[in-house]
Amino acid sequence: MRLLYPSNPLRKRLPDDQYLEEAEAAAGFGFSVFSFEDFQDGSFRAFPELEPGSEVLYRGWMLNAEDYSSLAAAVAELGAKLKVSTERYLTHHHLPNWYSTIADLTPETKVLGIDNDLEITLRSLGWDGFFIKDYVKSLKTSVGSKISDPAQIRTVIAEMQRFRGTIEGGICVRKVEDFNPETEQRYFSINGKVFAEAGLVPEIAVECAQRFPSDFISIDSIQRKDGTFRIVEIGDGQVSDLVGWTPRRFAEVLKEAWK
Repeated sequence: MRLLYPSNPLRKRLPDDQYLEEAEAAAGFGFSVFSFEDFQDGSFRAFPELEPGSEVLYRGWMLNAEDYSSLAAAVAELGAKLKVSTERYLTHHHLPNWYSTIADLTPETKVLGIDNDLEITLRSLGWDGFFIKDYVKSLKTSVGSKISDPAQIRTVIAEMQRFRGTIEGGICVRKVEDFNPETEQRYFSINGKVFAEAGLVPEIAVECAQRFPSDFISIDSIQRKDGTFRIVEIGDGQVSDLVGWTPRRFAEVLKEAWK
């Protein structure tokens, strides 16, 4: 297996600074880089070149469905293959695709179109609080994504469009639970086995991973203030940041899982 990173815009034969230490720690796999800017302009070239027949694990920025499909096609044109197919990437990357699989482990969620009368829908739910995001991301600037008054959703949507430029997929409305934010932890699961940066893995993360037995995903778990563990979200492992992890530990996990 070979790792594939976006390159540093100024030093195009090195991974971007965000991934440099990780790439060096995982050097046993070997890695290639590509210009993300050139890729967005329709040109893909990997350095060192990808060997025909090789399996490639992308580690880089989040990609929408069209861009990920284009990356998979570009890699295939060189005779190689992305380890995670476009279908499986979107299964982990878009909330509506994974929600039903772990609905009992995570806050209740309603998926709505941008053209829905969102305020009326929120009022009909009767929840005390709402967390608003699109299929991938929440609003981390301006007014934020957590609201208590349904009328506030108009502002959240406007600010999402303003600061992010687009809304990917649609709107996901999640019921706010009484979480203890200091307890949130990220885990990675590869082929159903869960890895922690340090310490024990909670049972809920193990249960979550077993429902995605052949995938590479990140799992964020948290405790409510009543002590109950919950899943905040999952994500595709290729585009998940190393929140709370060292690059060295992450590289160890990759090597253990894919020797």
